[in-house]
Amino acid sequence: MDQGTRDEMIGRLAEAVGSVTVTHPTRVAIDGPPAAGKTTLADELAVALRAQGRHVIRATIDDFLFPRAQRYPRGEYSAEGCYFDTHDHDALTRVLLDPLGPGGDRRFQHAVYDHTTDTAVSPAVTSAPADAVLLFDGVFLLRPELIDRWDLRIFVSIALEKTVGRAVIREGRVSSRAEVERRWRERYIPSQQFYFATVRPAEHAEIIVHNDEPRHPVWENHTHSG
Repeated sequence: MDQGTRDEMIGRLAEAVGSVTVTHPTRVAIDGPPAAGKTTLADELAVALRAQGRHVIRATIDDFLFPRAQRYPRGEYSAEGCYFDTHDHDALTRVLLDPLGPGGDRRFQHAVYDHTTDTAVSPAVTSAPADAVLLFDGVFLLRPELIDRWDLRIFVSIALEKTVGRAVIREGRVSSRAEVERRWRERYIPSQQFYFATVRPAEHAEIIVHNDEPRHPVWENHTHSG
């Protein structure tokens, strides 16, 4: 394991992205539990890569949700529903991951859903240069349906209990503490525990970032993904 400043860790991640040798855009998964710090890390890495002259595409699993009316067949607080019913993986692979992958035409869309309005969207198709980098953050990205569509896999690890406090702070403007805690303890944390037990995502990641203390991160490299 390595330990250092936030800037040092971001620099190491940028080096890892730069070391990927593919003839199509580099597709980077930034996986981890809700409120682990995935989006912040992806945004920081995007700044570093753009400073090196890389063309960066930023996208997130939140823009590939099913509409709300379809997401909760098992109930709003169902952990199984969180894992199985929430994300439109077919659309994700069809409009983003496969076009940017081997044999793809590099013409992609970065979203199919707007969670602020709960409506389907169809943004303009964009063409990516061959040396572009896709930084994609979200939950459950290393599940079997998606695992082979990433060129670099980063897992952001954190004690699950710590995510509850972060979520209360992050979502306090729109939800009560009781609502946030119930959603985390009944839906999000059990769904992550299921994911850990069945998929073992950290074992499939090339890099694990331990983000319990974001200003003093610890990271480790795996020589191969399983």
